Amino acid sequence: MLTLAFPAIDPVAVEIGPIAIRWYALAYLAGFVLGWRYCLYLARSAPGPGRPTPEDVDDFLTWAVIGVILGGRLGYVLFYNLPYYVENPLEALMVWHGGMSFHGGLLGVVAAILLFALRRGLSPFAMGDLIATAAPIGLFFGRVANFINGELYGRAAPDLAWAFVFPRDPLQVPRHPSQLYEAVLEGLVLFVVLALLARRPDVRARPGLLAGVFFIGYGLSRIIAEFFREPDAQLGFLWGGATMGQLLSIPMVLFGLWLAVRARRAVDA
Repeated sequence: MLTLAFPAIDPVAVEIGPIAIRWYALAYLAGFVLGWRYCLYLARSAPGPGRPTPEDVDDFLTWAVIGVILGGRLGYVLFYNLPYYVENPLEALMVWHGGMSFHGGLLGVVAAILLFALRRGLSPFAMGDLIATAAPIGLFFGRVANFINGELYGRAAPDLAWAFVFPRDPLQVPRHPSQLYEAVLEGLVLFVVLALLARRPDVRARPGLLAGVFFIGYGLSRIIAEFFREPDAQLGFLWGGATMGQLLSIPMVLFGLWLAVRARRAVDA
């Protein structure tokens, strides 16, 4: 049976007395800070009517943090463990116990973008493009943190040369490091694709196109990665053997296609 030794990385990065800072928290911090700086760079390099300015980017950071945390937690409660939280409603507020949903966080950020753009008189499509290009940065660090925590691991793969036995796995069998697959697809690959597209004036002239590519790219990446990821224990496989992550990603792909078609027609018209 082939297996790699799981790296002995303490989930707690820094501990000072009663204060413990986890790698997961640092991943969120890195995603927000680096994403903010990248958005500032893009806002300076592509100004224009209806487009967010660097000052808008600075002000939106707080909105983004609130959208991710509230949306991510609410999404997890509704999509992944609703019966439990119906019986234990107060635990829905205990975010420090873990449990965040990307799809919920995405909805939270989309709502924040719409409200912020409305208040500032900005194009929500241009604002969405800006945020979408930076989102893979946070996705990359988040998935690496999932791997360090030994959570959200992959399906059993006893003959896989790069399989790991994760400490949290009750079965203790070699598994796909699906967190790293997602870090590469949702993080590195998607970031490079969007960064290259964002350099093209014809793409920047079509508000909503970059956001559409993000929705399509993430949705397809997640659907593919879910074939290697162990389904959530409380849900298992759902309709037709699909996972919750796959089912939630299908509307993302469709919405991304609509954004891309709309962006093309808006300019061509």
